[in-house]
Amino acid sequence: MRLGAFVMGAGQHFAGWRHPEAEASSTEQLAYYKRLAQTAERGKFDLLFLADVLAVGASDVAYNAHNLRPDPLMLLSALSAVTERIGLAATVSTTYNDPFHVARKFATLDHLSGGRAAWNVVTSNNGDEAFNFSKTEHLQHGLRYERCRDFVEVVKGLWDSWEDGAVLADAATGIYADSAKVHELRHDTKHYQVRGPLNVSRPPQGHPVIIQAGSSEAGKRLAAETAEVIFTAWQTLQQAQAFYQEVKGLVAEYGRSPDELAIMPGVFPIIGRTEQEAEEKAEQLKKLIQPEAGVALLSFLISFDLSPYPVDGPLPELPDLAEVNGTKSRFQLLKELAERESLTIRGLYERVAGGRGHRQIMGTPAQIADQLEEWYREGGADGFNIMPPYLPGGLEEFVDLVIPELQQRGLVRMQYEGATLRHHLGLKRPSNRFAR
Repeated sequence: MRLGAFVMGAGQHFAGWRHPEAEASSTEQLAYYKRLAQTAERGKFDLLFLADVLAVGASDVAYNAHNLRPDPLMLLSALSAVTERIGLAATVSTTYNDPFHVARKFATLDHLSGGRAAWNVVTSNNGDEAFNFSKTEHLQHGLRYERCRDFVEVVKGLWDSWEDGAVLADAATGIYADSAKVHELRHDTKHYQVRGPLNVSRPPQGHPVIIQAGSSEAGKRLAAETAEVIFTAWQTLQQAQAFYQEVKGLVAEYGRSPDELAIMPGVFPIIGRTEQEAEEKAEQLKKLIQPEAGVALLSFLISFDLSPYPVDGPLPELPDLAEVNGTKSRFQLLKELAERESLTIRGLYERVAGGRGHRQIMGTPAQIADQLEEWYREGGADGFNIMPPYLPGGLEEFVDLVIPELQQRGLVRMQYEGATLRHHLGLKRPSNRFAR
């Protein structure tokens, strides 16, 4: 079972920063992230996964601690020096970056960490990001994915621009690099014109691991073609199984094996030493949500302003999916959840304030392990991204209480066997296109 420790601010729950055990004032300090990374490594997680957004939400700036986000690549570079085996994944948008910069940064992180870097590819679902990058409006969903596919192709090409063994550093002959093994990419398409080569040699992993976060039709196609891990969100085992089977089937259309793609849904765990304690923790978190904050969060997640509507009334009539320019899959998931359970606006934001559409599981350590094992064994997931409600305590609880249960069942490693993230995930090192 693959495991990622998903880290966002002082915890995944929207009001988790208010929890008495959260360290909301520490989320811009290296010591805080060092503690989290070393805790996840102690639990033998495959990777530490840092979320990112490139804008501050104007509607919720007063109460959203997630608006403060230190640069994930800078954090992971520092954490590479204080960890040894755990993978290091950063979210970086293809809509508001250039391929050369992204290729260089992740190649550098892979070298610094000895082959532990991963790139979570996103196209940005927050329209406010456009205004921070000299744009007057957010690119349309289809165009974002079209550009993203091209962007990833450029990045992979730049990682290949230096073949293995190209750097000789032969002081005796005076030859530093074998020029026959250094290549210009000469990528020239509608979206990107990039000559290359990269000014960093080929990463230790060949390519840092590619993660893709998105479950729309365009997202599934992109993942099947380019990704090695999918970060997705589902509420029921049946939904997860359908997605799993569909995407694993799509992979074959691109000449790949289903084993080359690991599907890892997000999971929001509330852990108690007893069922009653877990239920009390869930109620405590629910009471921390301010109504204004809950409505703002839900409005963002479904790309529709709910502030004019009564909080204890039903969702209003929402636009068609085709009109949504945010995260289409999340919009559809939350709309179906509200309809299936007849939830009011308040009821819906209380449900999603923790996992933001990801599955919430609750109970004793054994019950948490049961729920993870069911999805894993029943074809709903290859593993999970664990999203603790508050940090650092929520991650420490998972490592101290749930990991031993999973290890006892043979579902999680007792010790790391390899040194690279590709080894942890069972992924092959990609061949170099120029060497081929």
